[in-house]
Amino acid sequence: MARSGDVRFVGSQDYDSLLFGAPEVVRNLAVGGKRKLPGKKVYVDVKLEIIELQPNLDRLGITEEQLIDIAILVGTDYDPGIHGIGAKKALQLIYKHGSIEDALSILGESIEDLDEIKNFFLDPDVTDDYSLTWKKPDEPKITELLCHEHGFSEVRVAKAVERLVRASDSMGQSTLDMWS
Repeated sequence: MARSGDVRFVGSQDYDSLLFGAPEVVRNLAVGGKRKLPGKKVYVDVKLEIIELQPNLDRLGITEEQLIDIAILVGTDYDPGIHGIGAKKALQLIYKHGSIEDALSILGESIEDLDEIKNFFLDPDVTDDYSLTWKKPDEPKITELLCHEHGFSEVRVAKAVERLVRASDSMGQSTLDMWS
């Protein structure tokens, strides 16, 4: 839906959404306040973060396919990556060699099902058999899904749903249908 332009943002904590071509990813959508850093007695503010794909590709001087190559070298939800290769080293390898295939050849490494993994990101199995219609938000279903099935904070979800309902109500007031 994001790749086809039907939605502008993907809400996710996972960077994999960028690998699937989401133009903009919103992180920390349901997280707020402070978060403790792992292994430290330090807390940091958690703020909404928007990551734009194309400006980051431009800044790094890479293509979407090269971003996928970097992710596969580091490891994704679908492959373990190459031991000892982090994001910086993977980026350097792609700068130097241009592709994961050439980088792996130089390293003497291989990744099982590499073509299948790359194709999974480049040409995901998606459907265009859907339609988008705007309706009044179903508060109980939203709460059930986010809080009971996915563990989101009920207080935060209730506040967000309240804002969503207000926005939905105000959208309905400005349609031409009300004048007919």
